[in-house]
Amino acid sequence: MKKLLLWCALLCASQVCLALAPYLQGNRLPSADLPTLLTQVEKKLQAEGFTVIGRHMPKGLPGHASLVVTDPAMLEAIRTIGGSAVIASGIRVGVQSDGSVSYMNPDYWYRAYLRAQFKTAQTAVKSVQIRLAKALGEGSGFGGDVPEADLERYRYLFGMERFDSANSELSTHASFEDALKAVRDNLSRGVRATSRVYEVVIPQREMAVFGVAMNDPGDGEGWWVNKIGADHVAGLPYELFIVGNKVYAPYARFRIALAWPALGMGQFMGIINAPEAIRATLTRVAGGTQ
Repeated sequence: MKKLLLWCALLCASQVCLALAPYLQGNRLPSADLPTLLTQVEKKLQAEGFTVIGRHMPKGLPGHASLVVTDPAMLEAIRTIGGSAVIASGIRVGVQSDGSVSYMNPDYWYRAYLRAQFKTAQTAVKSVQIRLAKALGEGSGFGGDVPEADLERYRYLFGMERFDSANSELSTHASFEDALKAVRDNLSRGVRATSRVYEVVIPQREMAVFGVAMNDPGDGEGWWVNKIGADHVAGLPYELFIVGNKVYAPYARFRIALAWPALGMGQFMGIINAPEAIRATLTRVAGGTQ
């Protein structure tokens, strides 16, 4: 009986070890205004070799912001993999005015975004993880737990979308250059109350990714994030990406669930209109039609 109990305990422990959280807590900073805190965090990240490419202060989420950085080795791995891997270019860090700092867990997000190609980038992923911890501190994980093995084919529930579901495609253009121009022009014009947070373009592989702020007070990110947990601010901004002549964005029943995996069904039902509102907004940005 004792042996059986010990075996069960070891099995449970191994399963916990193989579960990953989407975010890691960083070291808390003294509370200050957001621009001051963002500057402090930027300097810490730059000292570890990261390049800052965007700041995001989501409308309707006062006291919350995210920074987006890139890493040269990670970008090279993404260039090598090609295709939809470009979505993984941005490394997101959450900052709150009370001094809280958090950041995306690279092991979690890269498994979900790079999927079968994760092993190709694993050395770069590990380097990113180590240097994020050195720059910002490595506290406990939070935001829920997903078994490591499930992330490559992640979905919230049976029948819901995965990363590569058909409704992630938003528009088709004559060429990569036309697709890139359409997205840039629409973000510059603020179509559907959007704005650009960052962009990464790898022209040799005809791929690009944009971080998109969705600022509309009625159906922008502020209303639905407030309902499900603004402490996950390192899950923002939402990505739109280009591969060849096509523009994509992961459908929100995948993307929101990936960023909030502990979301209860009641909470999900409370934002039931968000997935189609997000798709409608990003389709317009992509130059597509509904």
